[in-house]
Amino acid sequence: MIYLDHAATTPLRDEARDAWLEAQRVTGNASSVHGAGQNARRVLEEARERVAATLGAEPIEVVFTSGGTESVGSALQGLWRRRTADESRIVLPDGEHHATLDTVAWLASHEGAEVSSVALDAAGRIPVDAFGAALDGAALATALVAGNETGTVNDAAGLATAAARAGVPLHLDAVAALGHTRVGFAAWRGDAPAGRGLVAMSVSGHKIGAPVGTGALVVSRTASLEPLLHGGGQQRGIRAGTQDVAGAVALATAAELAEAERVEESARLEALRERLVADLARRIPAAIVLGDREHHLPGTVHVMLPGAAGESALFLLDQRGISVSTGSACQAGVAEPSHVVMALGYTAHQAREVVRISMGTSTTAADLEALADGLVEAYDRIAAD
Repeated sequence: MIYLDHAATTPLRDEARDAWLEAQRVTGNASSVHGAGQNARRVLEEARERVAATLGAEPIEVVFTSGGTESVGSALQGLWRRRTADESRIVLPDGEHHATLDTVAWLASHEGAEVSSVALDAAGRIPVDAFGAALDGAALATALVAGNETGTVNDAAGLATAAARAGVPLHLDAVAALGHTRVGFAAWRGDAPAGRGLVAMSVSGHKIGAPVGTGALVVSRTASLEPLLHGGGQQRGIRAGTQDVAGAVALATAAELAEAERVEESARLEALRERLVADLARRIPAAIVLGDREHHLPGTVHVMLPGAAGESALFLLDQRGISVSTGSACQAGVAEPSHVVMALGYTAHQAREVVRISMGTSTTAADLEALADGLVEAYDRIAAD
């Protein structure tokens, strides 16, 4: 099997698995005051320190969660419910992940939130000026650090600065970015005033080789979030409940490895990406590579195949043992066009003609050669029908 859907989930790292298994041997609830509990607490807090170091945050700011969706939902709902009474708008760029879109839609339909959309540019980037112009008087804002479909990387520091100047709390979704581009919470936050500017950031473990069900929400020590769960007061009261010590250790292990290899691995994947893009341009001249040509994740290629449904191409590739996707895994199996592609100015019909190829540490040049052969054959077959 050739696996090229790392943006959906990436294989569990051996080191993270071994660290998880070893940590499972730790007996005790990290909230207990006896010796066993305090030993579990020590292991947990050491993992929190390690995760904080990889994210450019303080340990007290790291809240362990079950993954990206929980982190995003906790940040957006928590910030919304601590807003002042006269703030009713959420600034939402087009093309955000469904974890964000669906949470904001729920807040709009159930709690009266008003949504201020920010259009993407033709490359899928969030224009900092337009984002800043929408912030005045908003209750909160959110933005992707990197697009999960196109791989386009946004100016996170610029977005955070705009939010700080407007005095608006900002959440950044760094799920797709972690391990592929530098993630620095404190650097992006700068000297923003208490409770304003960048105050929350979401990451997920299974995108970097940690187990599914692990993740973190970074929350500035000066921010105030209404918790989704009550009882116990763990993790500054932001996420109540018995903490997953083994999951935290596995996440810390994967995060450290991803950061340690990031520069070298990114260069390798970028070289593979350039070869693939050139090969597809030569063999499928009608193909259109979406996203920003300069600011993009090194291992993601989002390609439009005019006249060929992406789902059909995915099926034919799968028959050859090659795994790709048409976009976010959270929408897999749902017959709808990509909202991200439509946000780039394409039609709903064109938004069904896309395939996302996402690479990881296991990807080789031979994998991409096989993919190109399969994609050419699939495109010729579908376009001829």
